[in-house]
Amino acid sequence: MDAALGAQAFAGRQPPAVRAAAVRGDPGVRTYADLVGELADRGLLAGRWRQVFEAVPRREFVPAEVWRQLPDRCVSVVGADAWGALVNSDEPIVTQLDYGVVGGPGVATSSNSMPSMVARMLGLLDVENGVQVLEIGTGTGYVAALLCERLGADMVHSVEVDPAVAGRAADALARAGYRPHLRVGDGEQAWPGLGLVDRLIATCALRFVPHALLRQVRPGGLVVAPLARDFWSGALVRLRVQGDGSAVGPFCGGATYMPMRSHRVPDLHEVRGRGRARAAGLDPARLLDLGFALFAGARLPGVRMVHQSVAGGGVRVWVTSEVGGASTASGEEVWQYGIGLLWEEIEQTWWEYESAGRPGAEEFGLTVTGRGQQVWLRDPGGIIGTGEGEYPRGV
Repeated sequence: MDAALGAQAFAGRQPPAVRAAAVRGDPGVRTYADLVGELADRGLLAGRWRQVFEAVPRREFVPAEVWRQLPDRCVSVVGADAWGALVNSDEPIVTQLDYGVVGGPGVATSSNSMPSMVARMLGLLDVENGVQVLEIGTGTGYVAALLCERLGADMVHSVEVDPAVAGRAADALARAGYRPHLRVGDGEQAWPGLGLVDRLIATCALRFVPHALLRQVRPGGLVVAPLARDFWSGALVRLRVQGDGSAVGPFCGGATYMPMRSHRVPDLHEVRGRGRARAAGLDPARLLDLGFALFAGARLPGVRMVHQSVAGGGVRVWVTSEVGGASTASGEEVWQYGIGLLWEEIEQTWWEYESAGRPGAEEFGLTVTGRGQQVWLRDPGGIIGTGEGEYPRGV
């Protein structure tokens, strides 16, 4: 990789945003019942959830203008057949670009989540009759509708920061016969006057779990949320709130969601300096393993990573440090920039991870207190990293 090009790659987001283009779908359109059956066959709709999903058609909560998210861009879905095929597939559906501003770069800013991910999260929420649920991120209203069907509208509260998105969701919910408690506002802050709820679910990715939200959940209650930190793009966590206001629980696999708007940060730090080439010594694809990403994210605070698939297989990764170092690797070659030897730090972290037995993501967990959050391995006492529990700087 050319040194000048490498330095330029760290100056902005990776991969770059690309304007939306049109795509036409296969005329063969399967049904929503087919989708629900597939989720049930995969064991994702236990108990009453299959009946709930069958009763709440996804199409009622998907607008006419939508986009499919590709690795490097969003593409417009053209035609009723393509629209129907996407609605009845296990794919996320982009429902807003660039916060609704016309002529933007084409970055997805709101969506209808992947049905299998919705089913997973609702299953982890462990609801039962009589519990009150707070949803952070109303989006299209689909998840709120599912909760209303299961618990009754009076038990469901949902907050959305974007007034236009919130208005469309309220209309869709009303047309479908559901009237949960809705609010336009910052989901990072507690809902004034709501009191304590039994369950909290976030349908946007959080950089950290705000303690203000934990204080809205009664002791013994559950929080299910996707997290997206600097080194890893998304992991689902299930926390149980303790009597002292803290929350503890395991990671439950990967989960890629759009970030909460107040938690959005640039993908990479800006780095200057000439590139220096060397042999990678470590397959960059290994960095994408969620278990390693959780481990490295705790061991290497302030280091950000993004990746992109490359032609012929494999991946290219970019990593930057807040102190000014950077590396980019693909195959057997790595280029380093700026201050320090960041790739050597990553290699050392990999050997530490191997020495720990290459633990899977399900062996990691999270503790959240009023002082911050800490990732642990196998036991809440096995804190990884500094153990200081601080929230990310600048947040």
